[in-house]
Amino acid sequence: MGMVAAVGVLVPFPFYYWLWTKPQSWVDLCGKGRDPSKVMAHVSHLLKLVQLVSLFSVSSLSWPPPFYFWPLLAFGQFLNFRVYQLLGESGTYYGVRFGKNVPWVTEFPFGYIKDPQYVGSIMSLLACISLVPFQYILLWSLGYIFMIHLESKEDLSTRAKIIS
Repeated sequence: MGMVAAVGVLVPFPFYYWLWTKPQSWVDLCGKGRDPSKVMAHVSHLLKLVQLVSLFSVSSLSWPPPFYFWPLLAFGQFLNFRVYQLLGESGTYYGVRFGKNVPWVTEFPFGYIKDPQYVGSIMSLLACISLVPFQYILLWSLGYIFMIHLESKEDLSTRAKIIS
């Protein structure tokens, strides 16, 4: 089960890499009349489910969790929800890469925490360190660190054009 869980944890990252580096191919695949950010959100939710099932398959589910579980999980998820609240679906799901005009946001947590959605996700994973073997938490976190690095270098020449 270990290798299957590891693959399950990593499965979204090639998808995100492809969309970040070749956004026009995604826009073209989505076709006219389909919002590429919305389609990405649907696929991403499915991939997130694969990740969660993968973690669940190797978890111990010892209860109650340690004292740090709830605050880390709560603040991590707060950051995730706040980012989504401020950026919306298009801002969260690569709308700028797909040729959309996404307004710049400076409200908390932006301007206070670099890459707040990824930080929140890593915090949520760290909350589970007593329930899930370390290597899976590390692997998933390394996927986020890879994406932080990738997304820090936006190539304007590869931005997609929205198909009307």
